Amino acid sequence: GEAPAAILDGGACRLGVESTIVGLSGETAVLLRPGGIAVEVIESLIGPLAAPGGDPARPQSPGMGERHYAPGRPLKVNAPGAEDGEALLGFGPGAPQGAMNLSPNGDVAEAAANLFAMIRALDRPDVTAIAVMPIPQAGLGRAINDRLRRAAAGNPAGKNDGGG
Repeated sequence: GEAPAAILDGGACRLGVESTIVGLSGETAVLLRPGGIAVEVIESLIGPLAAPGGDPARPQSPGMGERHYAPGRPLKVNAPGAEDGEALLGFGPGAPQGAMNLSPNGDVAEAAANLFAMIRALDRPDVTAIAVMPIPQAGLGRAINDRLRRAAAGNPAGKNDGGG
């Protein structure tokens, strides 16, 4: 039939987010998708990366669609806290008690490794939305924010937040 014959569980992914994709087909290297290798590391080796251009309806790389990586519940990014009925996905030592925390120490590598598993854990019928506290836009934080922005795209909760 259409069901897979077997599913292999390789356990938790060390990096958590997918690969970084850099386009090298033009004169300038282009960051197509931030991922497990921080942009700053790549730029230290080959110089500045340009932003992708082209038609958003025709992605140049996997994971570039406007809405991707999305849970079933609406997701709010850069949320200072959770409203009634929402689950809070915290980050860092300032996260409120009781929030699921991507990284209690504020480590973006730990947060990246926990991101998808924690979003899945909060994507429950008793939750109206998932509110995610701000993540720094540096290192692997760039990849985390990219995934969160795509997961929030096209849902009411994602449109009423502080951005992404």
